[in-house]
Amino acid sequence: MVHQYVHQFGQRLVRRRGADTIKESDGLKIHLSATELVFLGVGRNLGAGLYIMLGAVAKYVAEPAIVICFLVAGLSSLLSRLCHVECDARVPRSSSAYVCSSVTMGQLWAFVVGWNIILLFLIATACTARAWRYAFDSLTGDRVSQALEGTVPLHVSYLLATYADFFALGLVLLLAVLLALGVPESAWVYRVFTVINLLVLSFIIVSGFIKGDLHNWKLTEQDYTLAAAVFSNRLGALGPPGAGGFVPFDFEGLLRGAATCFYAFVGFAAIAARGRRDLKPQRSISLISLLMCFLAYFAVSAALTLMVPYYQIHHHSPLPEAFLHVGWGPARYVVAVGVLCALTSSFLCAMLSMFQLTCAMAADGLLFRALAQIHTRTGTPIMAILASGTLTGLTATLLRILDLVKLMSAGILPAYTLVAVSVLVLRYQPDQILSKREKTEEGNEISDHEASLSEPVPEAGPLRILKSLWFPTSTTPNQTSGQIVYGCASLLVLLLSILSLILAQWPRRVFSGDPGLTTVAVLLLLLITGVTVIIWRQPQNPTYLTFRVPALPVLPLVSIFVNIYLMMQITSGTWILFGIWMAIGSVIYIGYEIRHSLAGNKHQQPSASTTQSPD
Repeated sequence: MVHQYVHQFGQRLVRRRGADTIKESDGLKIHLSATELVFLGVGRNLGAGLYIMLGAVAKYVAEPAIVICFLVAGLSSLLSRLCHVECDARVPRSSSAYVCSSVTMGQLWAFVVGWNIILLFLIATACTARAWRYAFDSLTGDRVSQALEGTVPLHVSYLLATYADFFALGLVLLLAVLLALGVPESAWVYRVFTVINLLVLSFIIVSGFIKGDLHNWKLTEQDYTLAAAVFSNRLGALGPPGAGGFVPFDFEGLLRGAATCFYAFVGFAAIAARGRRDLKPQRSISLISLLMCFLAYFAVSAALTLMVPYYQIHHHSPLPEAFLHVGWGPARYVVAVGVLCALTSSFLCAMLSMFQLTCAMAADGLLFRALAQIHTRTGTPIMAILASGTLTGLTATLLRILDLVKLMSAGILPAYTLVAVSVLVLRYQPDQILSKREKTEEGNEISDHEASLSEPVPEAGPLRILKSLWFPTSTTPNQTSGQIVYGCASLLVLLLSILSLILAQWPRRVFSGDPGLTTVAVLLLLLITGVTVIIWRQPQNPTYLTFRVPALPVLPLVSIFVNIYLMMQITSGTWILFGIWMAIGSVIYIGYEIRHSLAGNKHQQPSASTTQSPD
């Protein structure tokens, strides 16, 4: 009895959702044109990450080298996006990473990916709410901050913000109520606010390079001492000096900054979540948005660090205060208005994406089904909006914005790593993984395998398996080659994790020639190379896809390595918060999803009321 229960439990964890059950009407139906999707991606990215996170990372983590941080984070995001597009090509409609995971990897991994992406949208919305309040506060002379700090202070160091931000809470709840009244009415906001945002950014970039000073990229300890004397009455306004120069906190600070800056390039998830089945150039659209956002981040961060010494950058309102620093006081109000428009657009997009994913997971039984109920008059999942809005509001009220950004990176990097792993594995699997005839074909393979066991085969056993590693017996994928790739991919993730840990913890000792660590690193590289060659030798599935990741298996492995290495730069406190989030998800999954999910019940199908919504 126990063995049977464990077997059924394991089957539910790995059972995949049938590709033929994915309908264009799943979740919330939002039809956007190619131009609207570009505006959506740009508007989502050029929000809190640009106007708020830029100041915190430039002041405390990476300093002028933040321009390099954005380059590293942008390349990592590009690799992840390429893997994501191939996953999209394996399902019958453009969809989110959650839908792709439910089809390609199974119920358990779909929940992990979906739960992490919910965390992404939750934190993005919370950060944007806090950023909106900071931008508004800069127009009022910090009166809102002073009122909140004097009224509702929080005395829990390293865990909570210095005071409860009820302004952000009210802002989130107000937006949730507005969105509950109907989604289509807010689509025009992306276009208008994104145009205003791009105009303001152009003004910031041009002004920054006019008023910038290259000396701010090569500051010394003497410059910091002089600044400390000038600001002696408020030393808290200065950030840490570091060692000066372009990279004051060395290579380690640059990598920590890159891990944090990954937050800036997650907007393409919103594009995928709203893509249409008949919109073929989704890859080009998301890549154009990604390139535009990278150029904006690179140019604005360069302008900011040229205008203001990194240790004098304002933490909460860096760009408006930068114009005050260079003597262009009236320009700060123009920038502040642009900041509010950009943050409003980003705010709407993050909130829409969050409750759309929540609704989709609830419709599949991975979250409480009440969250998937669509209101007949407004056509919106009111329960999903209210639940996610309340949780987001509390998060924005209690946590510090830099902690939120780090927590977001801890949530999204593992999800993107799983997508890259799935691309690596699925390219070498036989067709029946996503075929409607899955069970029949698997039964035939089992019968053929059992028949082959009864025949005398000279090379059967370990020798045949070892030979198939280098010399596959077939030019098309079969069960054996698929299992070989699955095992090799799992081994590669382990080896890359160990190598990333060594490089993250002891980089100087490795590159300086430490006998022990250098030997271990070289052996790991040799093993990784050998296992990669084994995967490369296996036959790939020739099934036509609208997009295939090039240079397989190297490119997905590079994406996996970069993501894991960036995860190693995240602090232990952030991982503790992420562990709490995953523990909550585990309790929900074990206590509810396993018994109620559609993937775990063969005969249960999603009802029209939960999977369809009015146009």
